[in-house]
Amino acid sequence: MREIRTHGLMRVPPHRKNRGGRLYSTKESVRQRKRSAVRKIGCAEGDRRAEAQSHKGMSQTKVKSRMYASKLLTERSPVAKCVMIAEASTDAPKSFCDAPGGTGHRDMARSESSARELGRSAAAKAGAEVGWNRSSVEAGNDRGAKGSCIGSASNRSAGADSLRRKRMTEEEIAAVAATHRMAKFPNLALTRERLSRKAKAEPKFRFYTLYGRVVDEETIRCAWERVWKKDKAPGVDGQTFEDIERGEGGVEGFLASVQRELKAKTYRASPVRRVYIEKANGKLRPLGIPTVKDRVVQMAVKLVIEPIFEADFHGCSFGFRPNRSAQDAAERIAEKVKEGDAKVYDADLSSYFDTIPHDKLLAALEMRIADGSVLKLIRQWLKACAKEPNGVMKSPKGRGTPQGGVISPLLSNIYLHWFETIASLTAKAMGQAMTIVRYADDFVLLAKRWKDGFLRKVEGILEERMGLTVNREKTKVLDLDAERSSLVFLGYEFRKARDRLFGTGGRYLHFGPSPKSVKRVCREVHELTHSRNVLLPVETVVERVNRLLKGWGAFYSVGYPSRAFRKVNHHVLKRMARFLNRKSQRYYRLKFADTYYGEMTHYGLYRLAWADVRRARI
Repeated sequence: MREIRTHGLMRVPPHRKNRGGRLYSTKESVRQRKRSAVRKIGCAEGDRRAEAQSHKGMSQTKVKSRMYASKLLTERSPVAKCVMIAEASTDAPKSFCDAPGGTGHRDMARSESSARELGRSAAAKAGAEVGWNRSSVEAGNDRGAKGSCIGSASNRSAGADSLRRKRMTEEEIAAVAATHRMAKFPNLALTRERLSRKAKAEPKFRFYTLYGRVVDEETIRCAWERVWKKDKAPGVDGQTFEDIERGEGGVEGFLASVQRELKAKTYRASPVRRVYIEKANGKLRPLGIPTVKDRVVQMAVKLVIEPIFEADFHGCSFGFRPNRSAQDAAERIAEKVKEGDAKVYDADLSSYFDTIPHDKLLAALEMRIADGSVLKLIRQWLKACAKEPNGVMKSPKGRGTPQGGVISPLLSNIYLHWFETIASLTAKAMGQAMTIVRYADDFVLLAKRWKDGFLRKVEGILEERMGLTVNREKTKVLDLDAERSSLVFLGYEFRKARDRLFGTGGRYLHFGPSPKSVKRVCREVHELTHSRNVLLPVETVVERVNRLLKGWGAFYSVGYPSRAFRKVNHHVLKRMARFLNRKSQRYYRLKFADTYYGEMTHYGLYRLAWADVRRARI
């Protein structure tokens, strides 16, 4: 045993049995230290020799498992004995090795089959003595607590959860898979659940065995199904999903080659294809389209690391997260405004995705991930060049994550998570009560009142500490209690309106589709019913309009959208009537009804109704 001497005393290294760093005198002999260690686990030296004699012919794993189980029996309560015996001989050694300071049981995890057999028999024998079964332990231990009696938090997360995972029924496994939307991939769903529980139980734990889960066949296949999309734009290599399906070896051969490259660590990220799309204000938004191979690998990495960071994310973040949506963010804002938080700081970040510093982003990732292979993959995607439409290659120069990449939304959430943390700590230090609501790079701060200098500190955090740029022109400080003051966030408009229905004259919070969003959907309906489409069948045009209306109506299914829905319905009916007249090249004669409304109902035209979209969302 390596000794560390300090002023005449010998400290046992923390990775040994004595984790507390207990001090021993250098005068104490080695035999005395051994005897004290034996007394600590409740065994005498003579019993140890007799036990060693009885272990003749047994494997080293079985011997260590039995000794570990006997130690637990001397320290635990009756119900805990059964649980801990099973855990010690099945999954606990492996799980304890994953926990910090659990290196003492690594040898036991090398042969799980023999240890599992011993653990099951020992658990059955001890369980018969106290009348234990699985349902009773899951319902509560002898102290009335839920789950098994395991001492520390790390043991509880790594032991009890592992035990339940191994003994899950098919219905329980299906429930976990449904939670992660992975009915076809139960093993991957269980892995994600275990990573999530571990991350929640130990907020400072760094995961160091993730690459093996990334290269797993089930993970890669799930990644393919997640990114597959017909008519998806190709990357710089020009390869599409249809080309892979029709190619030699098909999808199976493609996924096998990707897995081989990852296992051999010969995978290299390809440049992204740069395209520009026009925004509503006339400016261009740059997008980076990766190759199909890069999308699959990025999704595989995302499937593994997402549950880890999801355990850390705050509840104020709603963008690009499972089981969260823009509607939830809108309802959160409405809730806080109704509670009196009418002072709003509406922030706007200039080119957020293109300005994320790589060094700070990687530092944020390393706080949770210690696996260098996974970090190397992410570093490759961050440093990948972009091929412009004119063929010129541009380097990111230490900033930005390309919009269009599969993993970019997760990376953006990881980086802004630390803004939320720092801003909350700053507000607490200044005595400022406030609420953050964020969707991707768009966020608002709500409070009853602002303390002097707080908003300047927030902007300082964004620019000086985070390395981002605040767009001063679009950033606003609003007071929703003021007349004709409104907040537009995620296409929703929030404003205080007069209650004219009941004649009280009071004000209430009205939020629904913004006028800009209503104009946009009306413009899209106009394009679908344009005269250039008169050669198309009426049923085809109606189908396209219905698809547009259903998607738009589902997005604005919260709040008070009835007035906006009526306006859009009127515009759609007017445009369809004009389309029928142009198609017939004369005044259209009604065939199936007496009105245009009845005529379009016959063709199956969808009409927006708040009750219908609300019911569909629920």
